[in-house]
Amino acid sequence: MENLSTAFMLMAVGMVTVFIILLVVIILGKLLTALVNKYAPAEEVAPAKQSKAPVAIPGNILAAITAAVNVVTQGKGKVTKVEKM
Repeated sequence: MENLSTAFMLMAVGMVTVFIILLVVIILGKLLTALVNKYAPAEEVAPAKQSKAPVAIPGNILAAITAAVNVVTQGKGKVTKVEKM
């Protein structure tokens, strides 16, 4: 019976130790995140280039896209707009 109580005592001490260490890791992680967000300069993201004029898509590519849509949707689908990305 003494061995069983020693085992439970070791288990409780181990679980409390792990819990405390995890709390310390979480608190330090939040502190580090707050410090980095406060003192590190924010990245400047360049705006994406936006074309003002629509780009013409060649007829053979448009025909291929239309044919693929017809095959996949079994003639029920319709291509309404194609944009180059």
